[in-house]
Amino acid sequence: MPSHSAADHLISRQLYRREIAPLTFEPHEWELLTRLPARVMIAATSAEPDSDRRTVDEGLAGINAIAAGADADSELVKAIVGAIYAEADPDPPAAEQFRDPDHAITEVLVSCRAAALVLDSRATPADGQAYRSWLQSIADQVCGAARTGGLLGFGGVTRSQAEQHFLSELGDALRNV
Repeated sequence: MPSHSAADHLISRQLYRREIAPLTFEPHEWELLTRLPARVMIAATSAEPDSDRRTVDEGLAGINAIAAGADADSELVKAIVGAIYAEADPDPPAAEQFRDPDHAITEVLVSCRAAALVLDSRATPADGQAYRSWLQSIADQVCGAARTGGLLGFGGVTRSQAEQHFLSELGDALRNV
């Protein structure tokens, strides 16, 4: 049985995740921060045209990378993961949103720049950096989930030039440079 102080700590962490973190941000800012991980995942899968198998591998890697945020040192990242899994997305991304991958990726990068501004103004530096690193990790894991190029599964590269370019642009957008 946990001690009284351990139970209080757990309750205070849950309170932060459910109530305090969303109150730190305006509703539209919180929505941006909670929707962006999935959008980054989909943008990363769209960076390079792929086979169905590769896209599935990338999607699974992205889902796992998003869920891994629950183990982050940042209470903000944990709160966002909790919000992602606590509420169904009323407007999930659909395949048609990525019929023009270049345009869709550009929109995601613009949203990353907006999120960087929100984090700079509302989050602690540690939480802001943790969120940025988490998004970068999601994209990196998606882009590295399956080899591209090669023949019959041999050869090829882990990350294509297009994926490397996307990762670089994502890093710039998250630093708002």
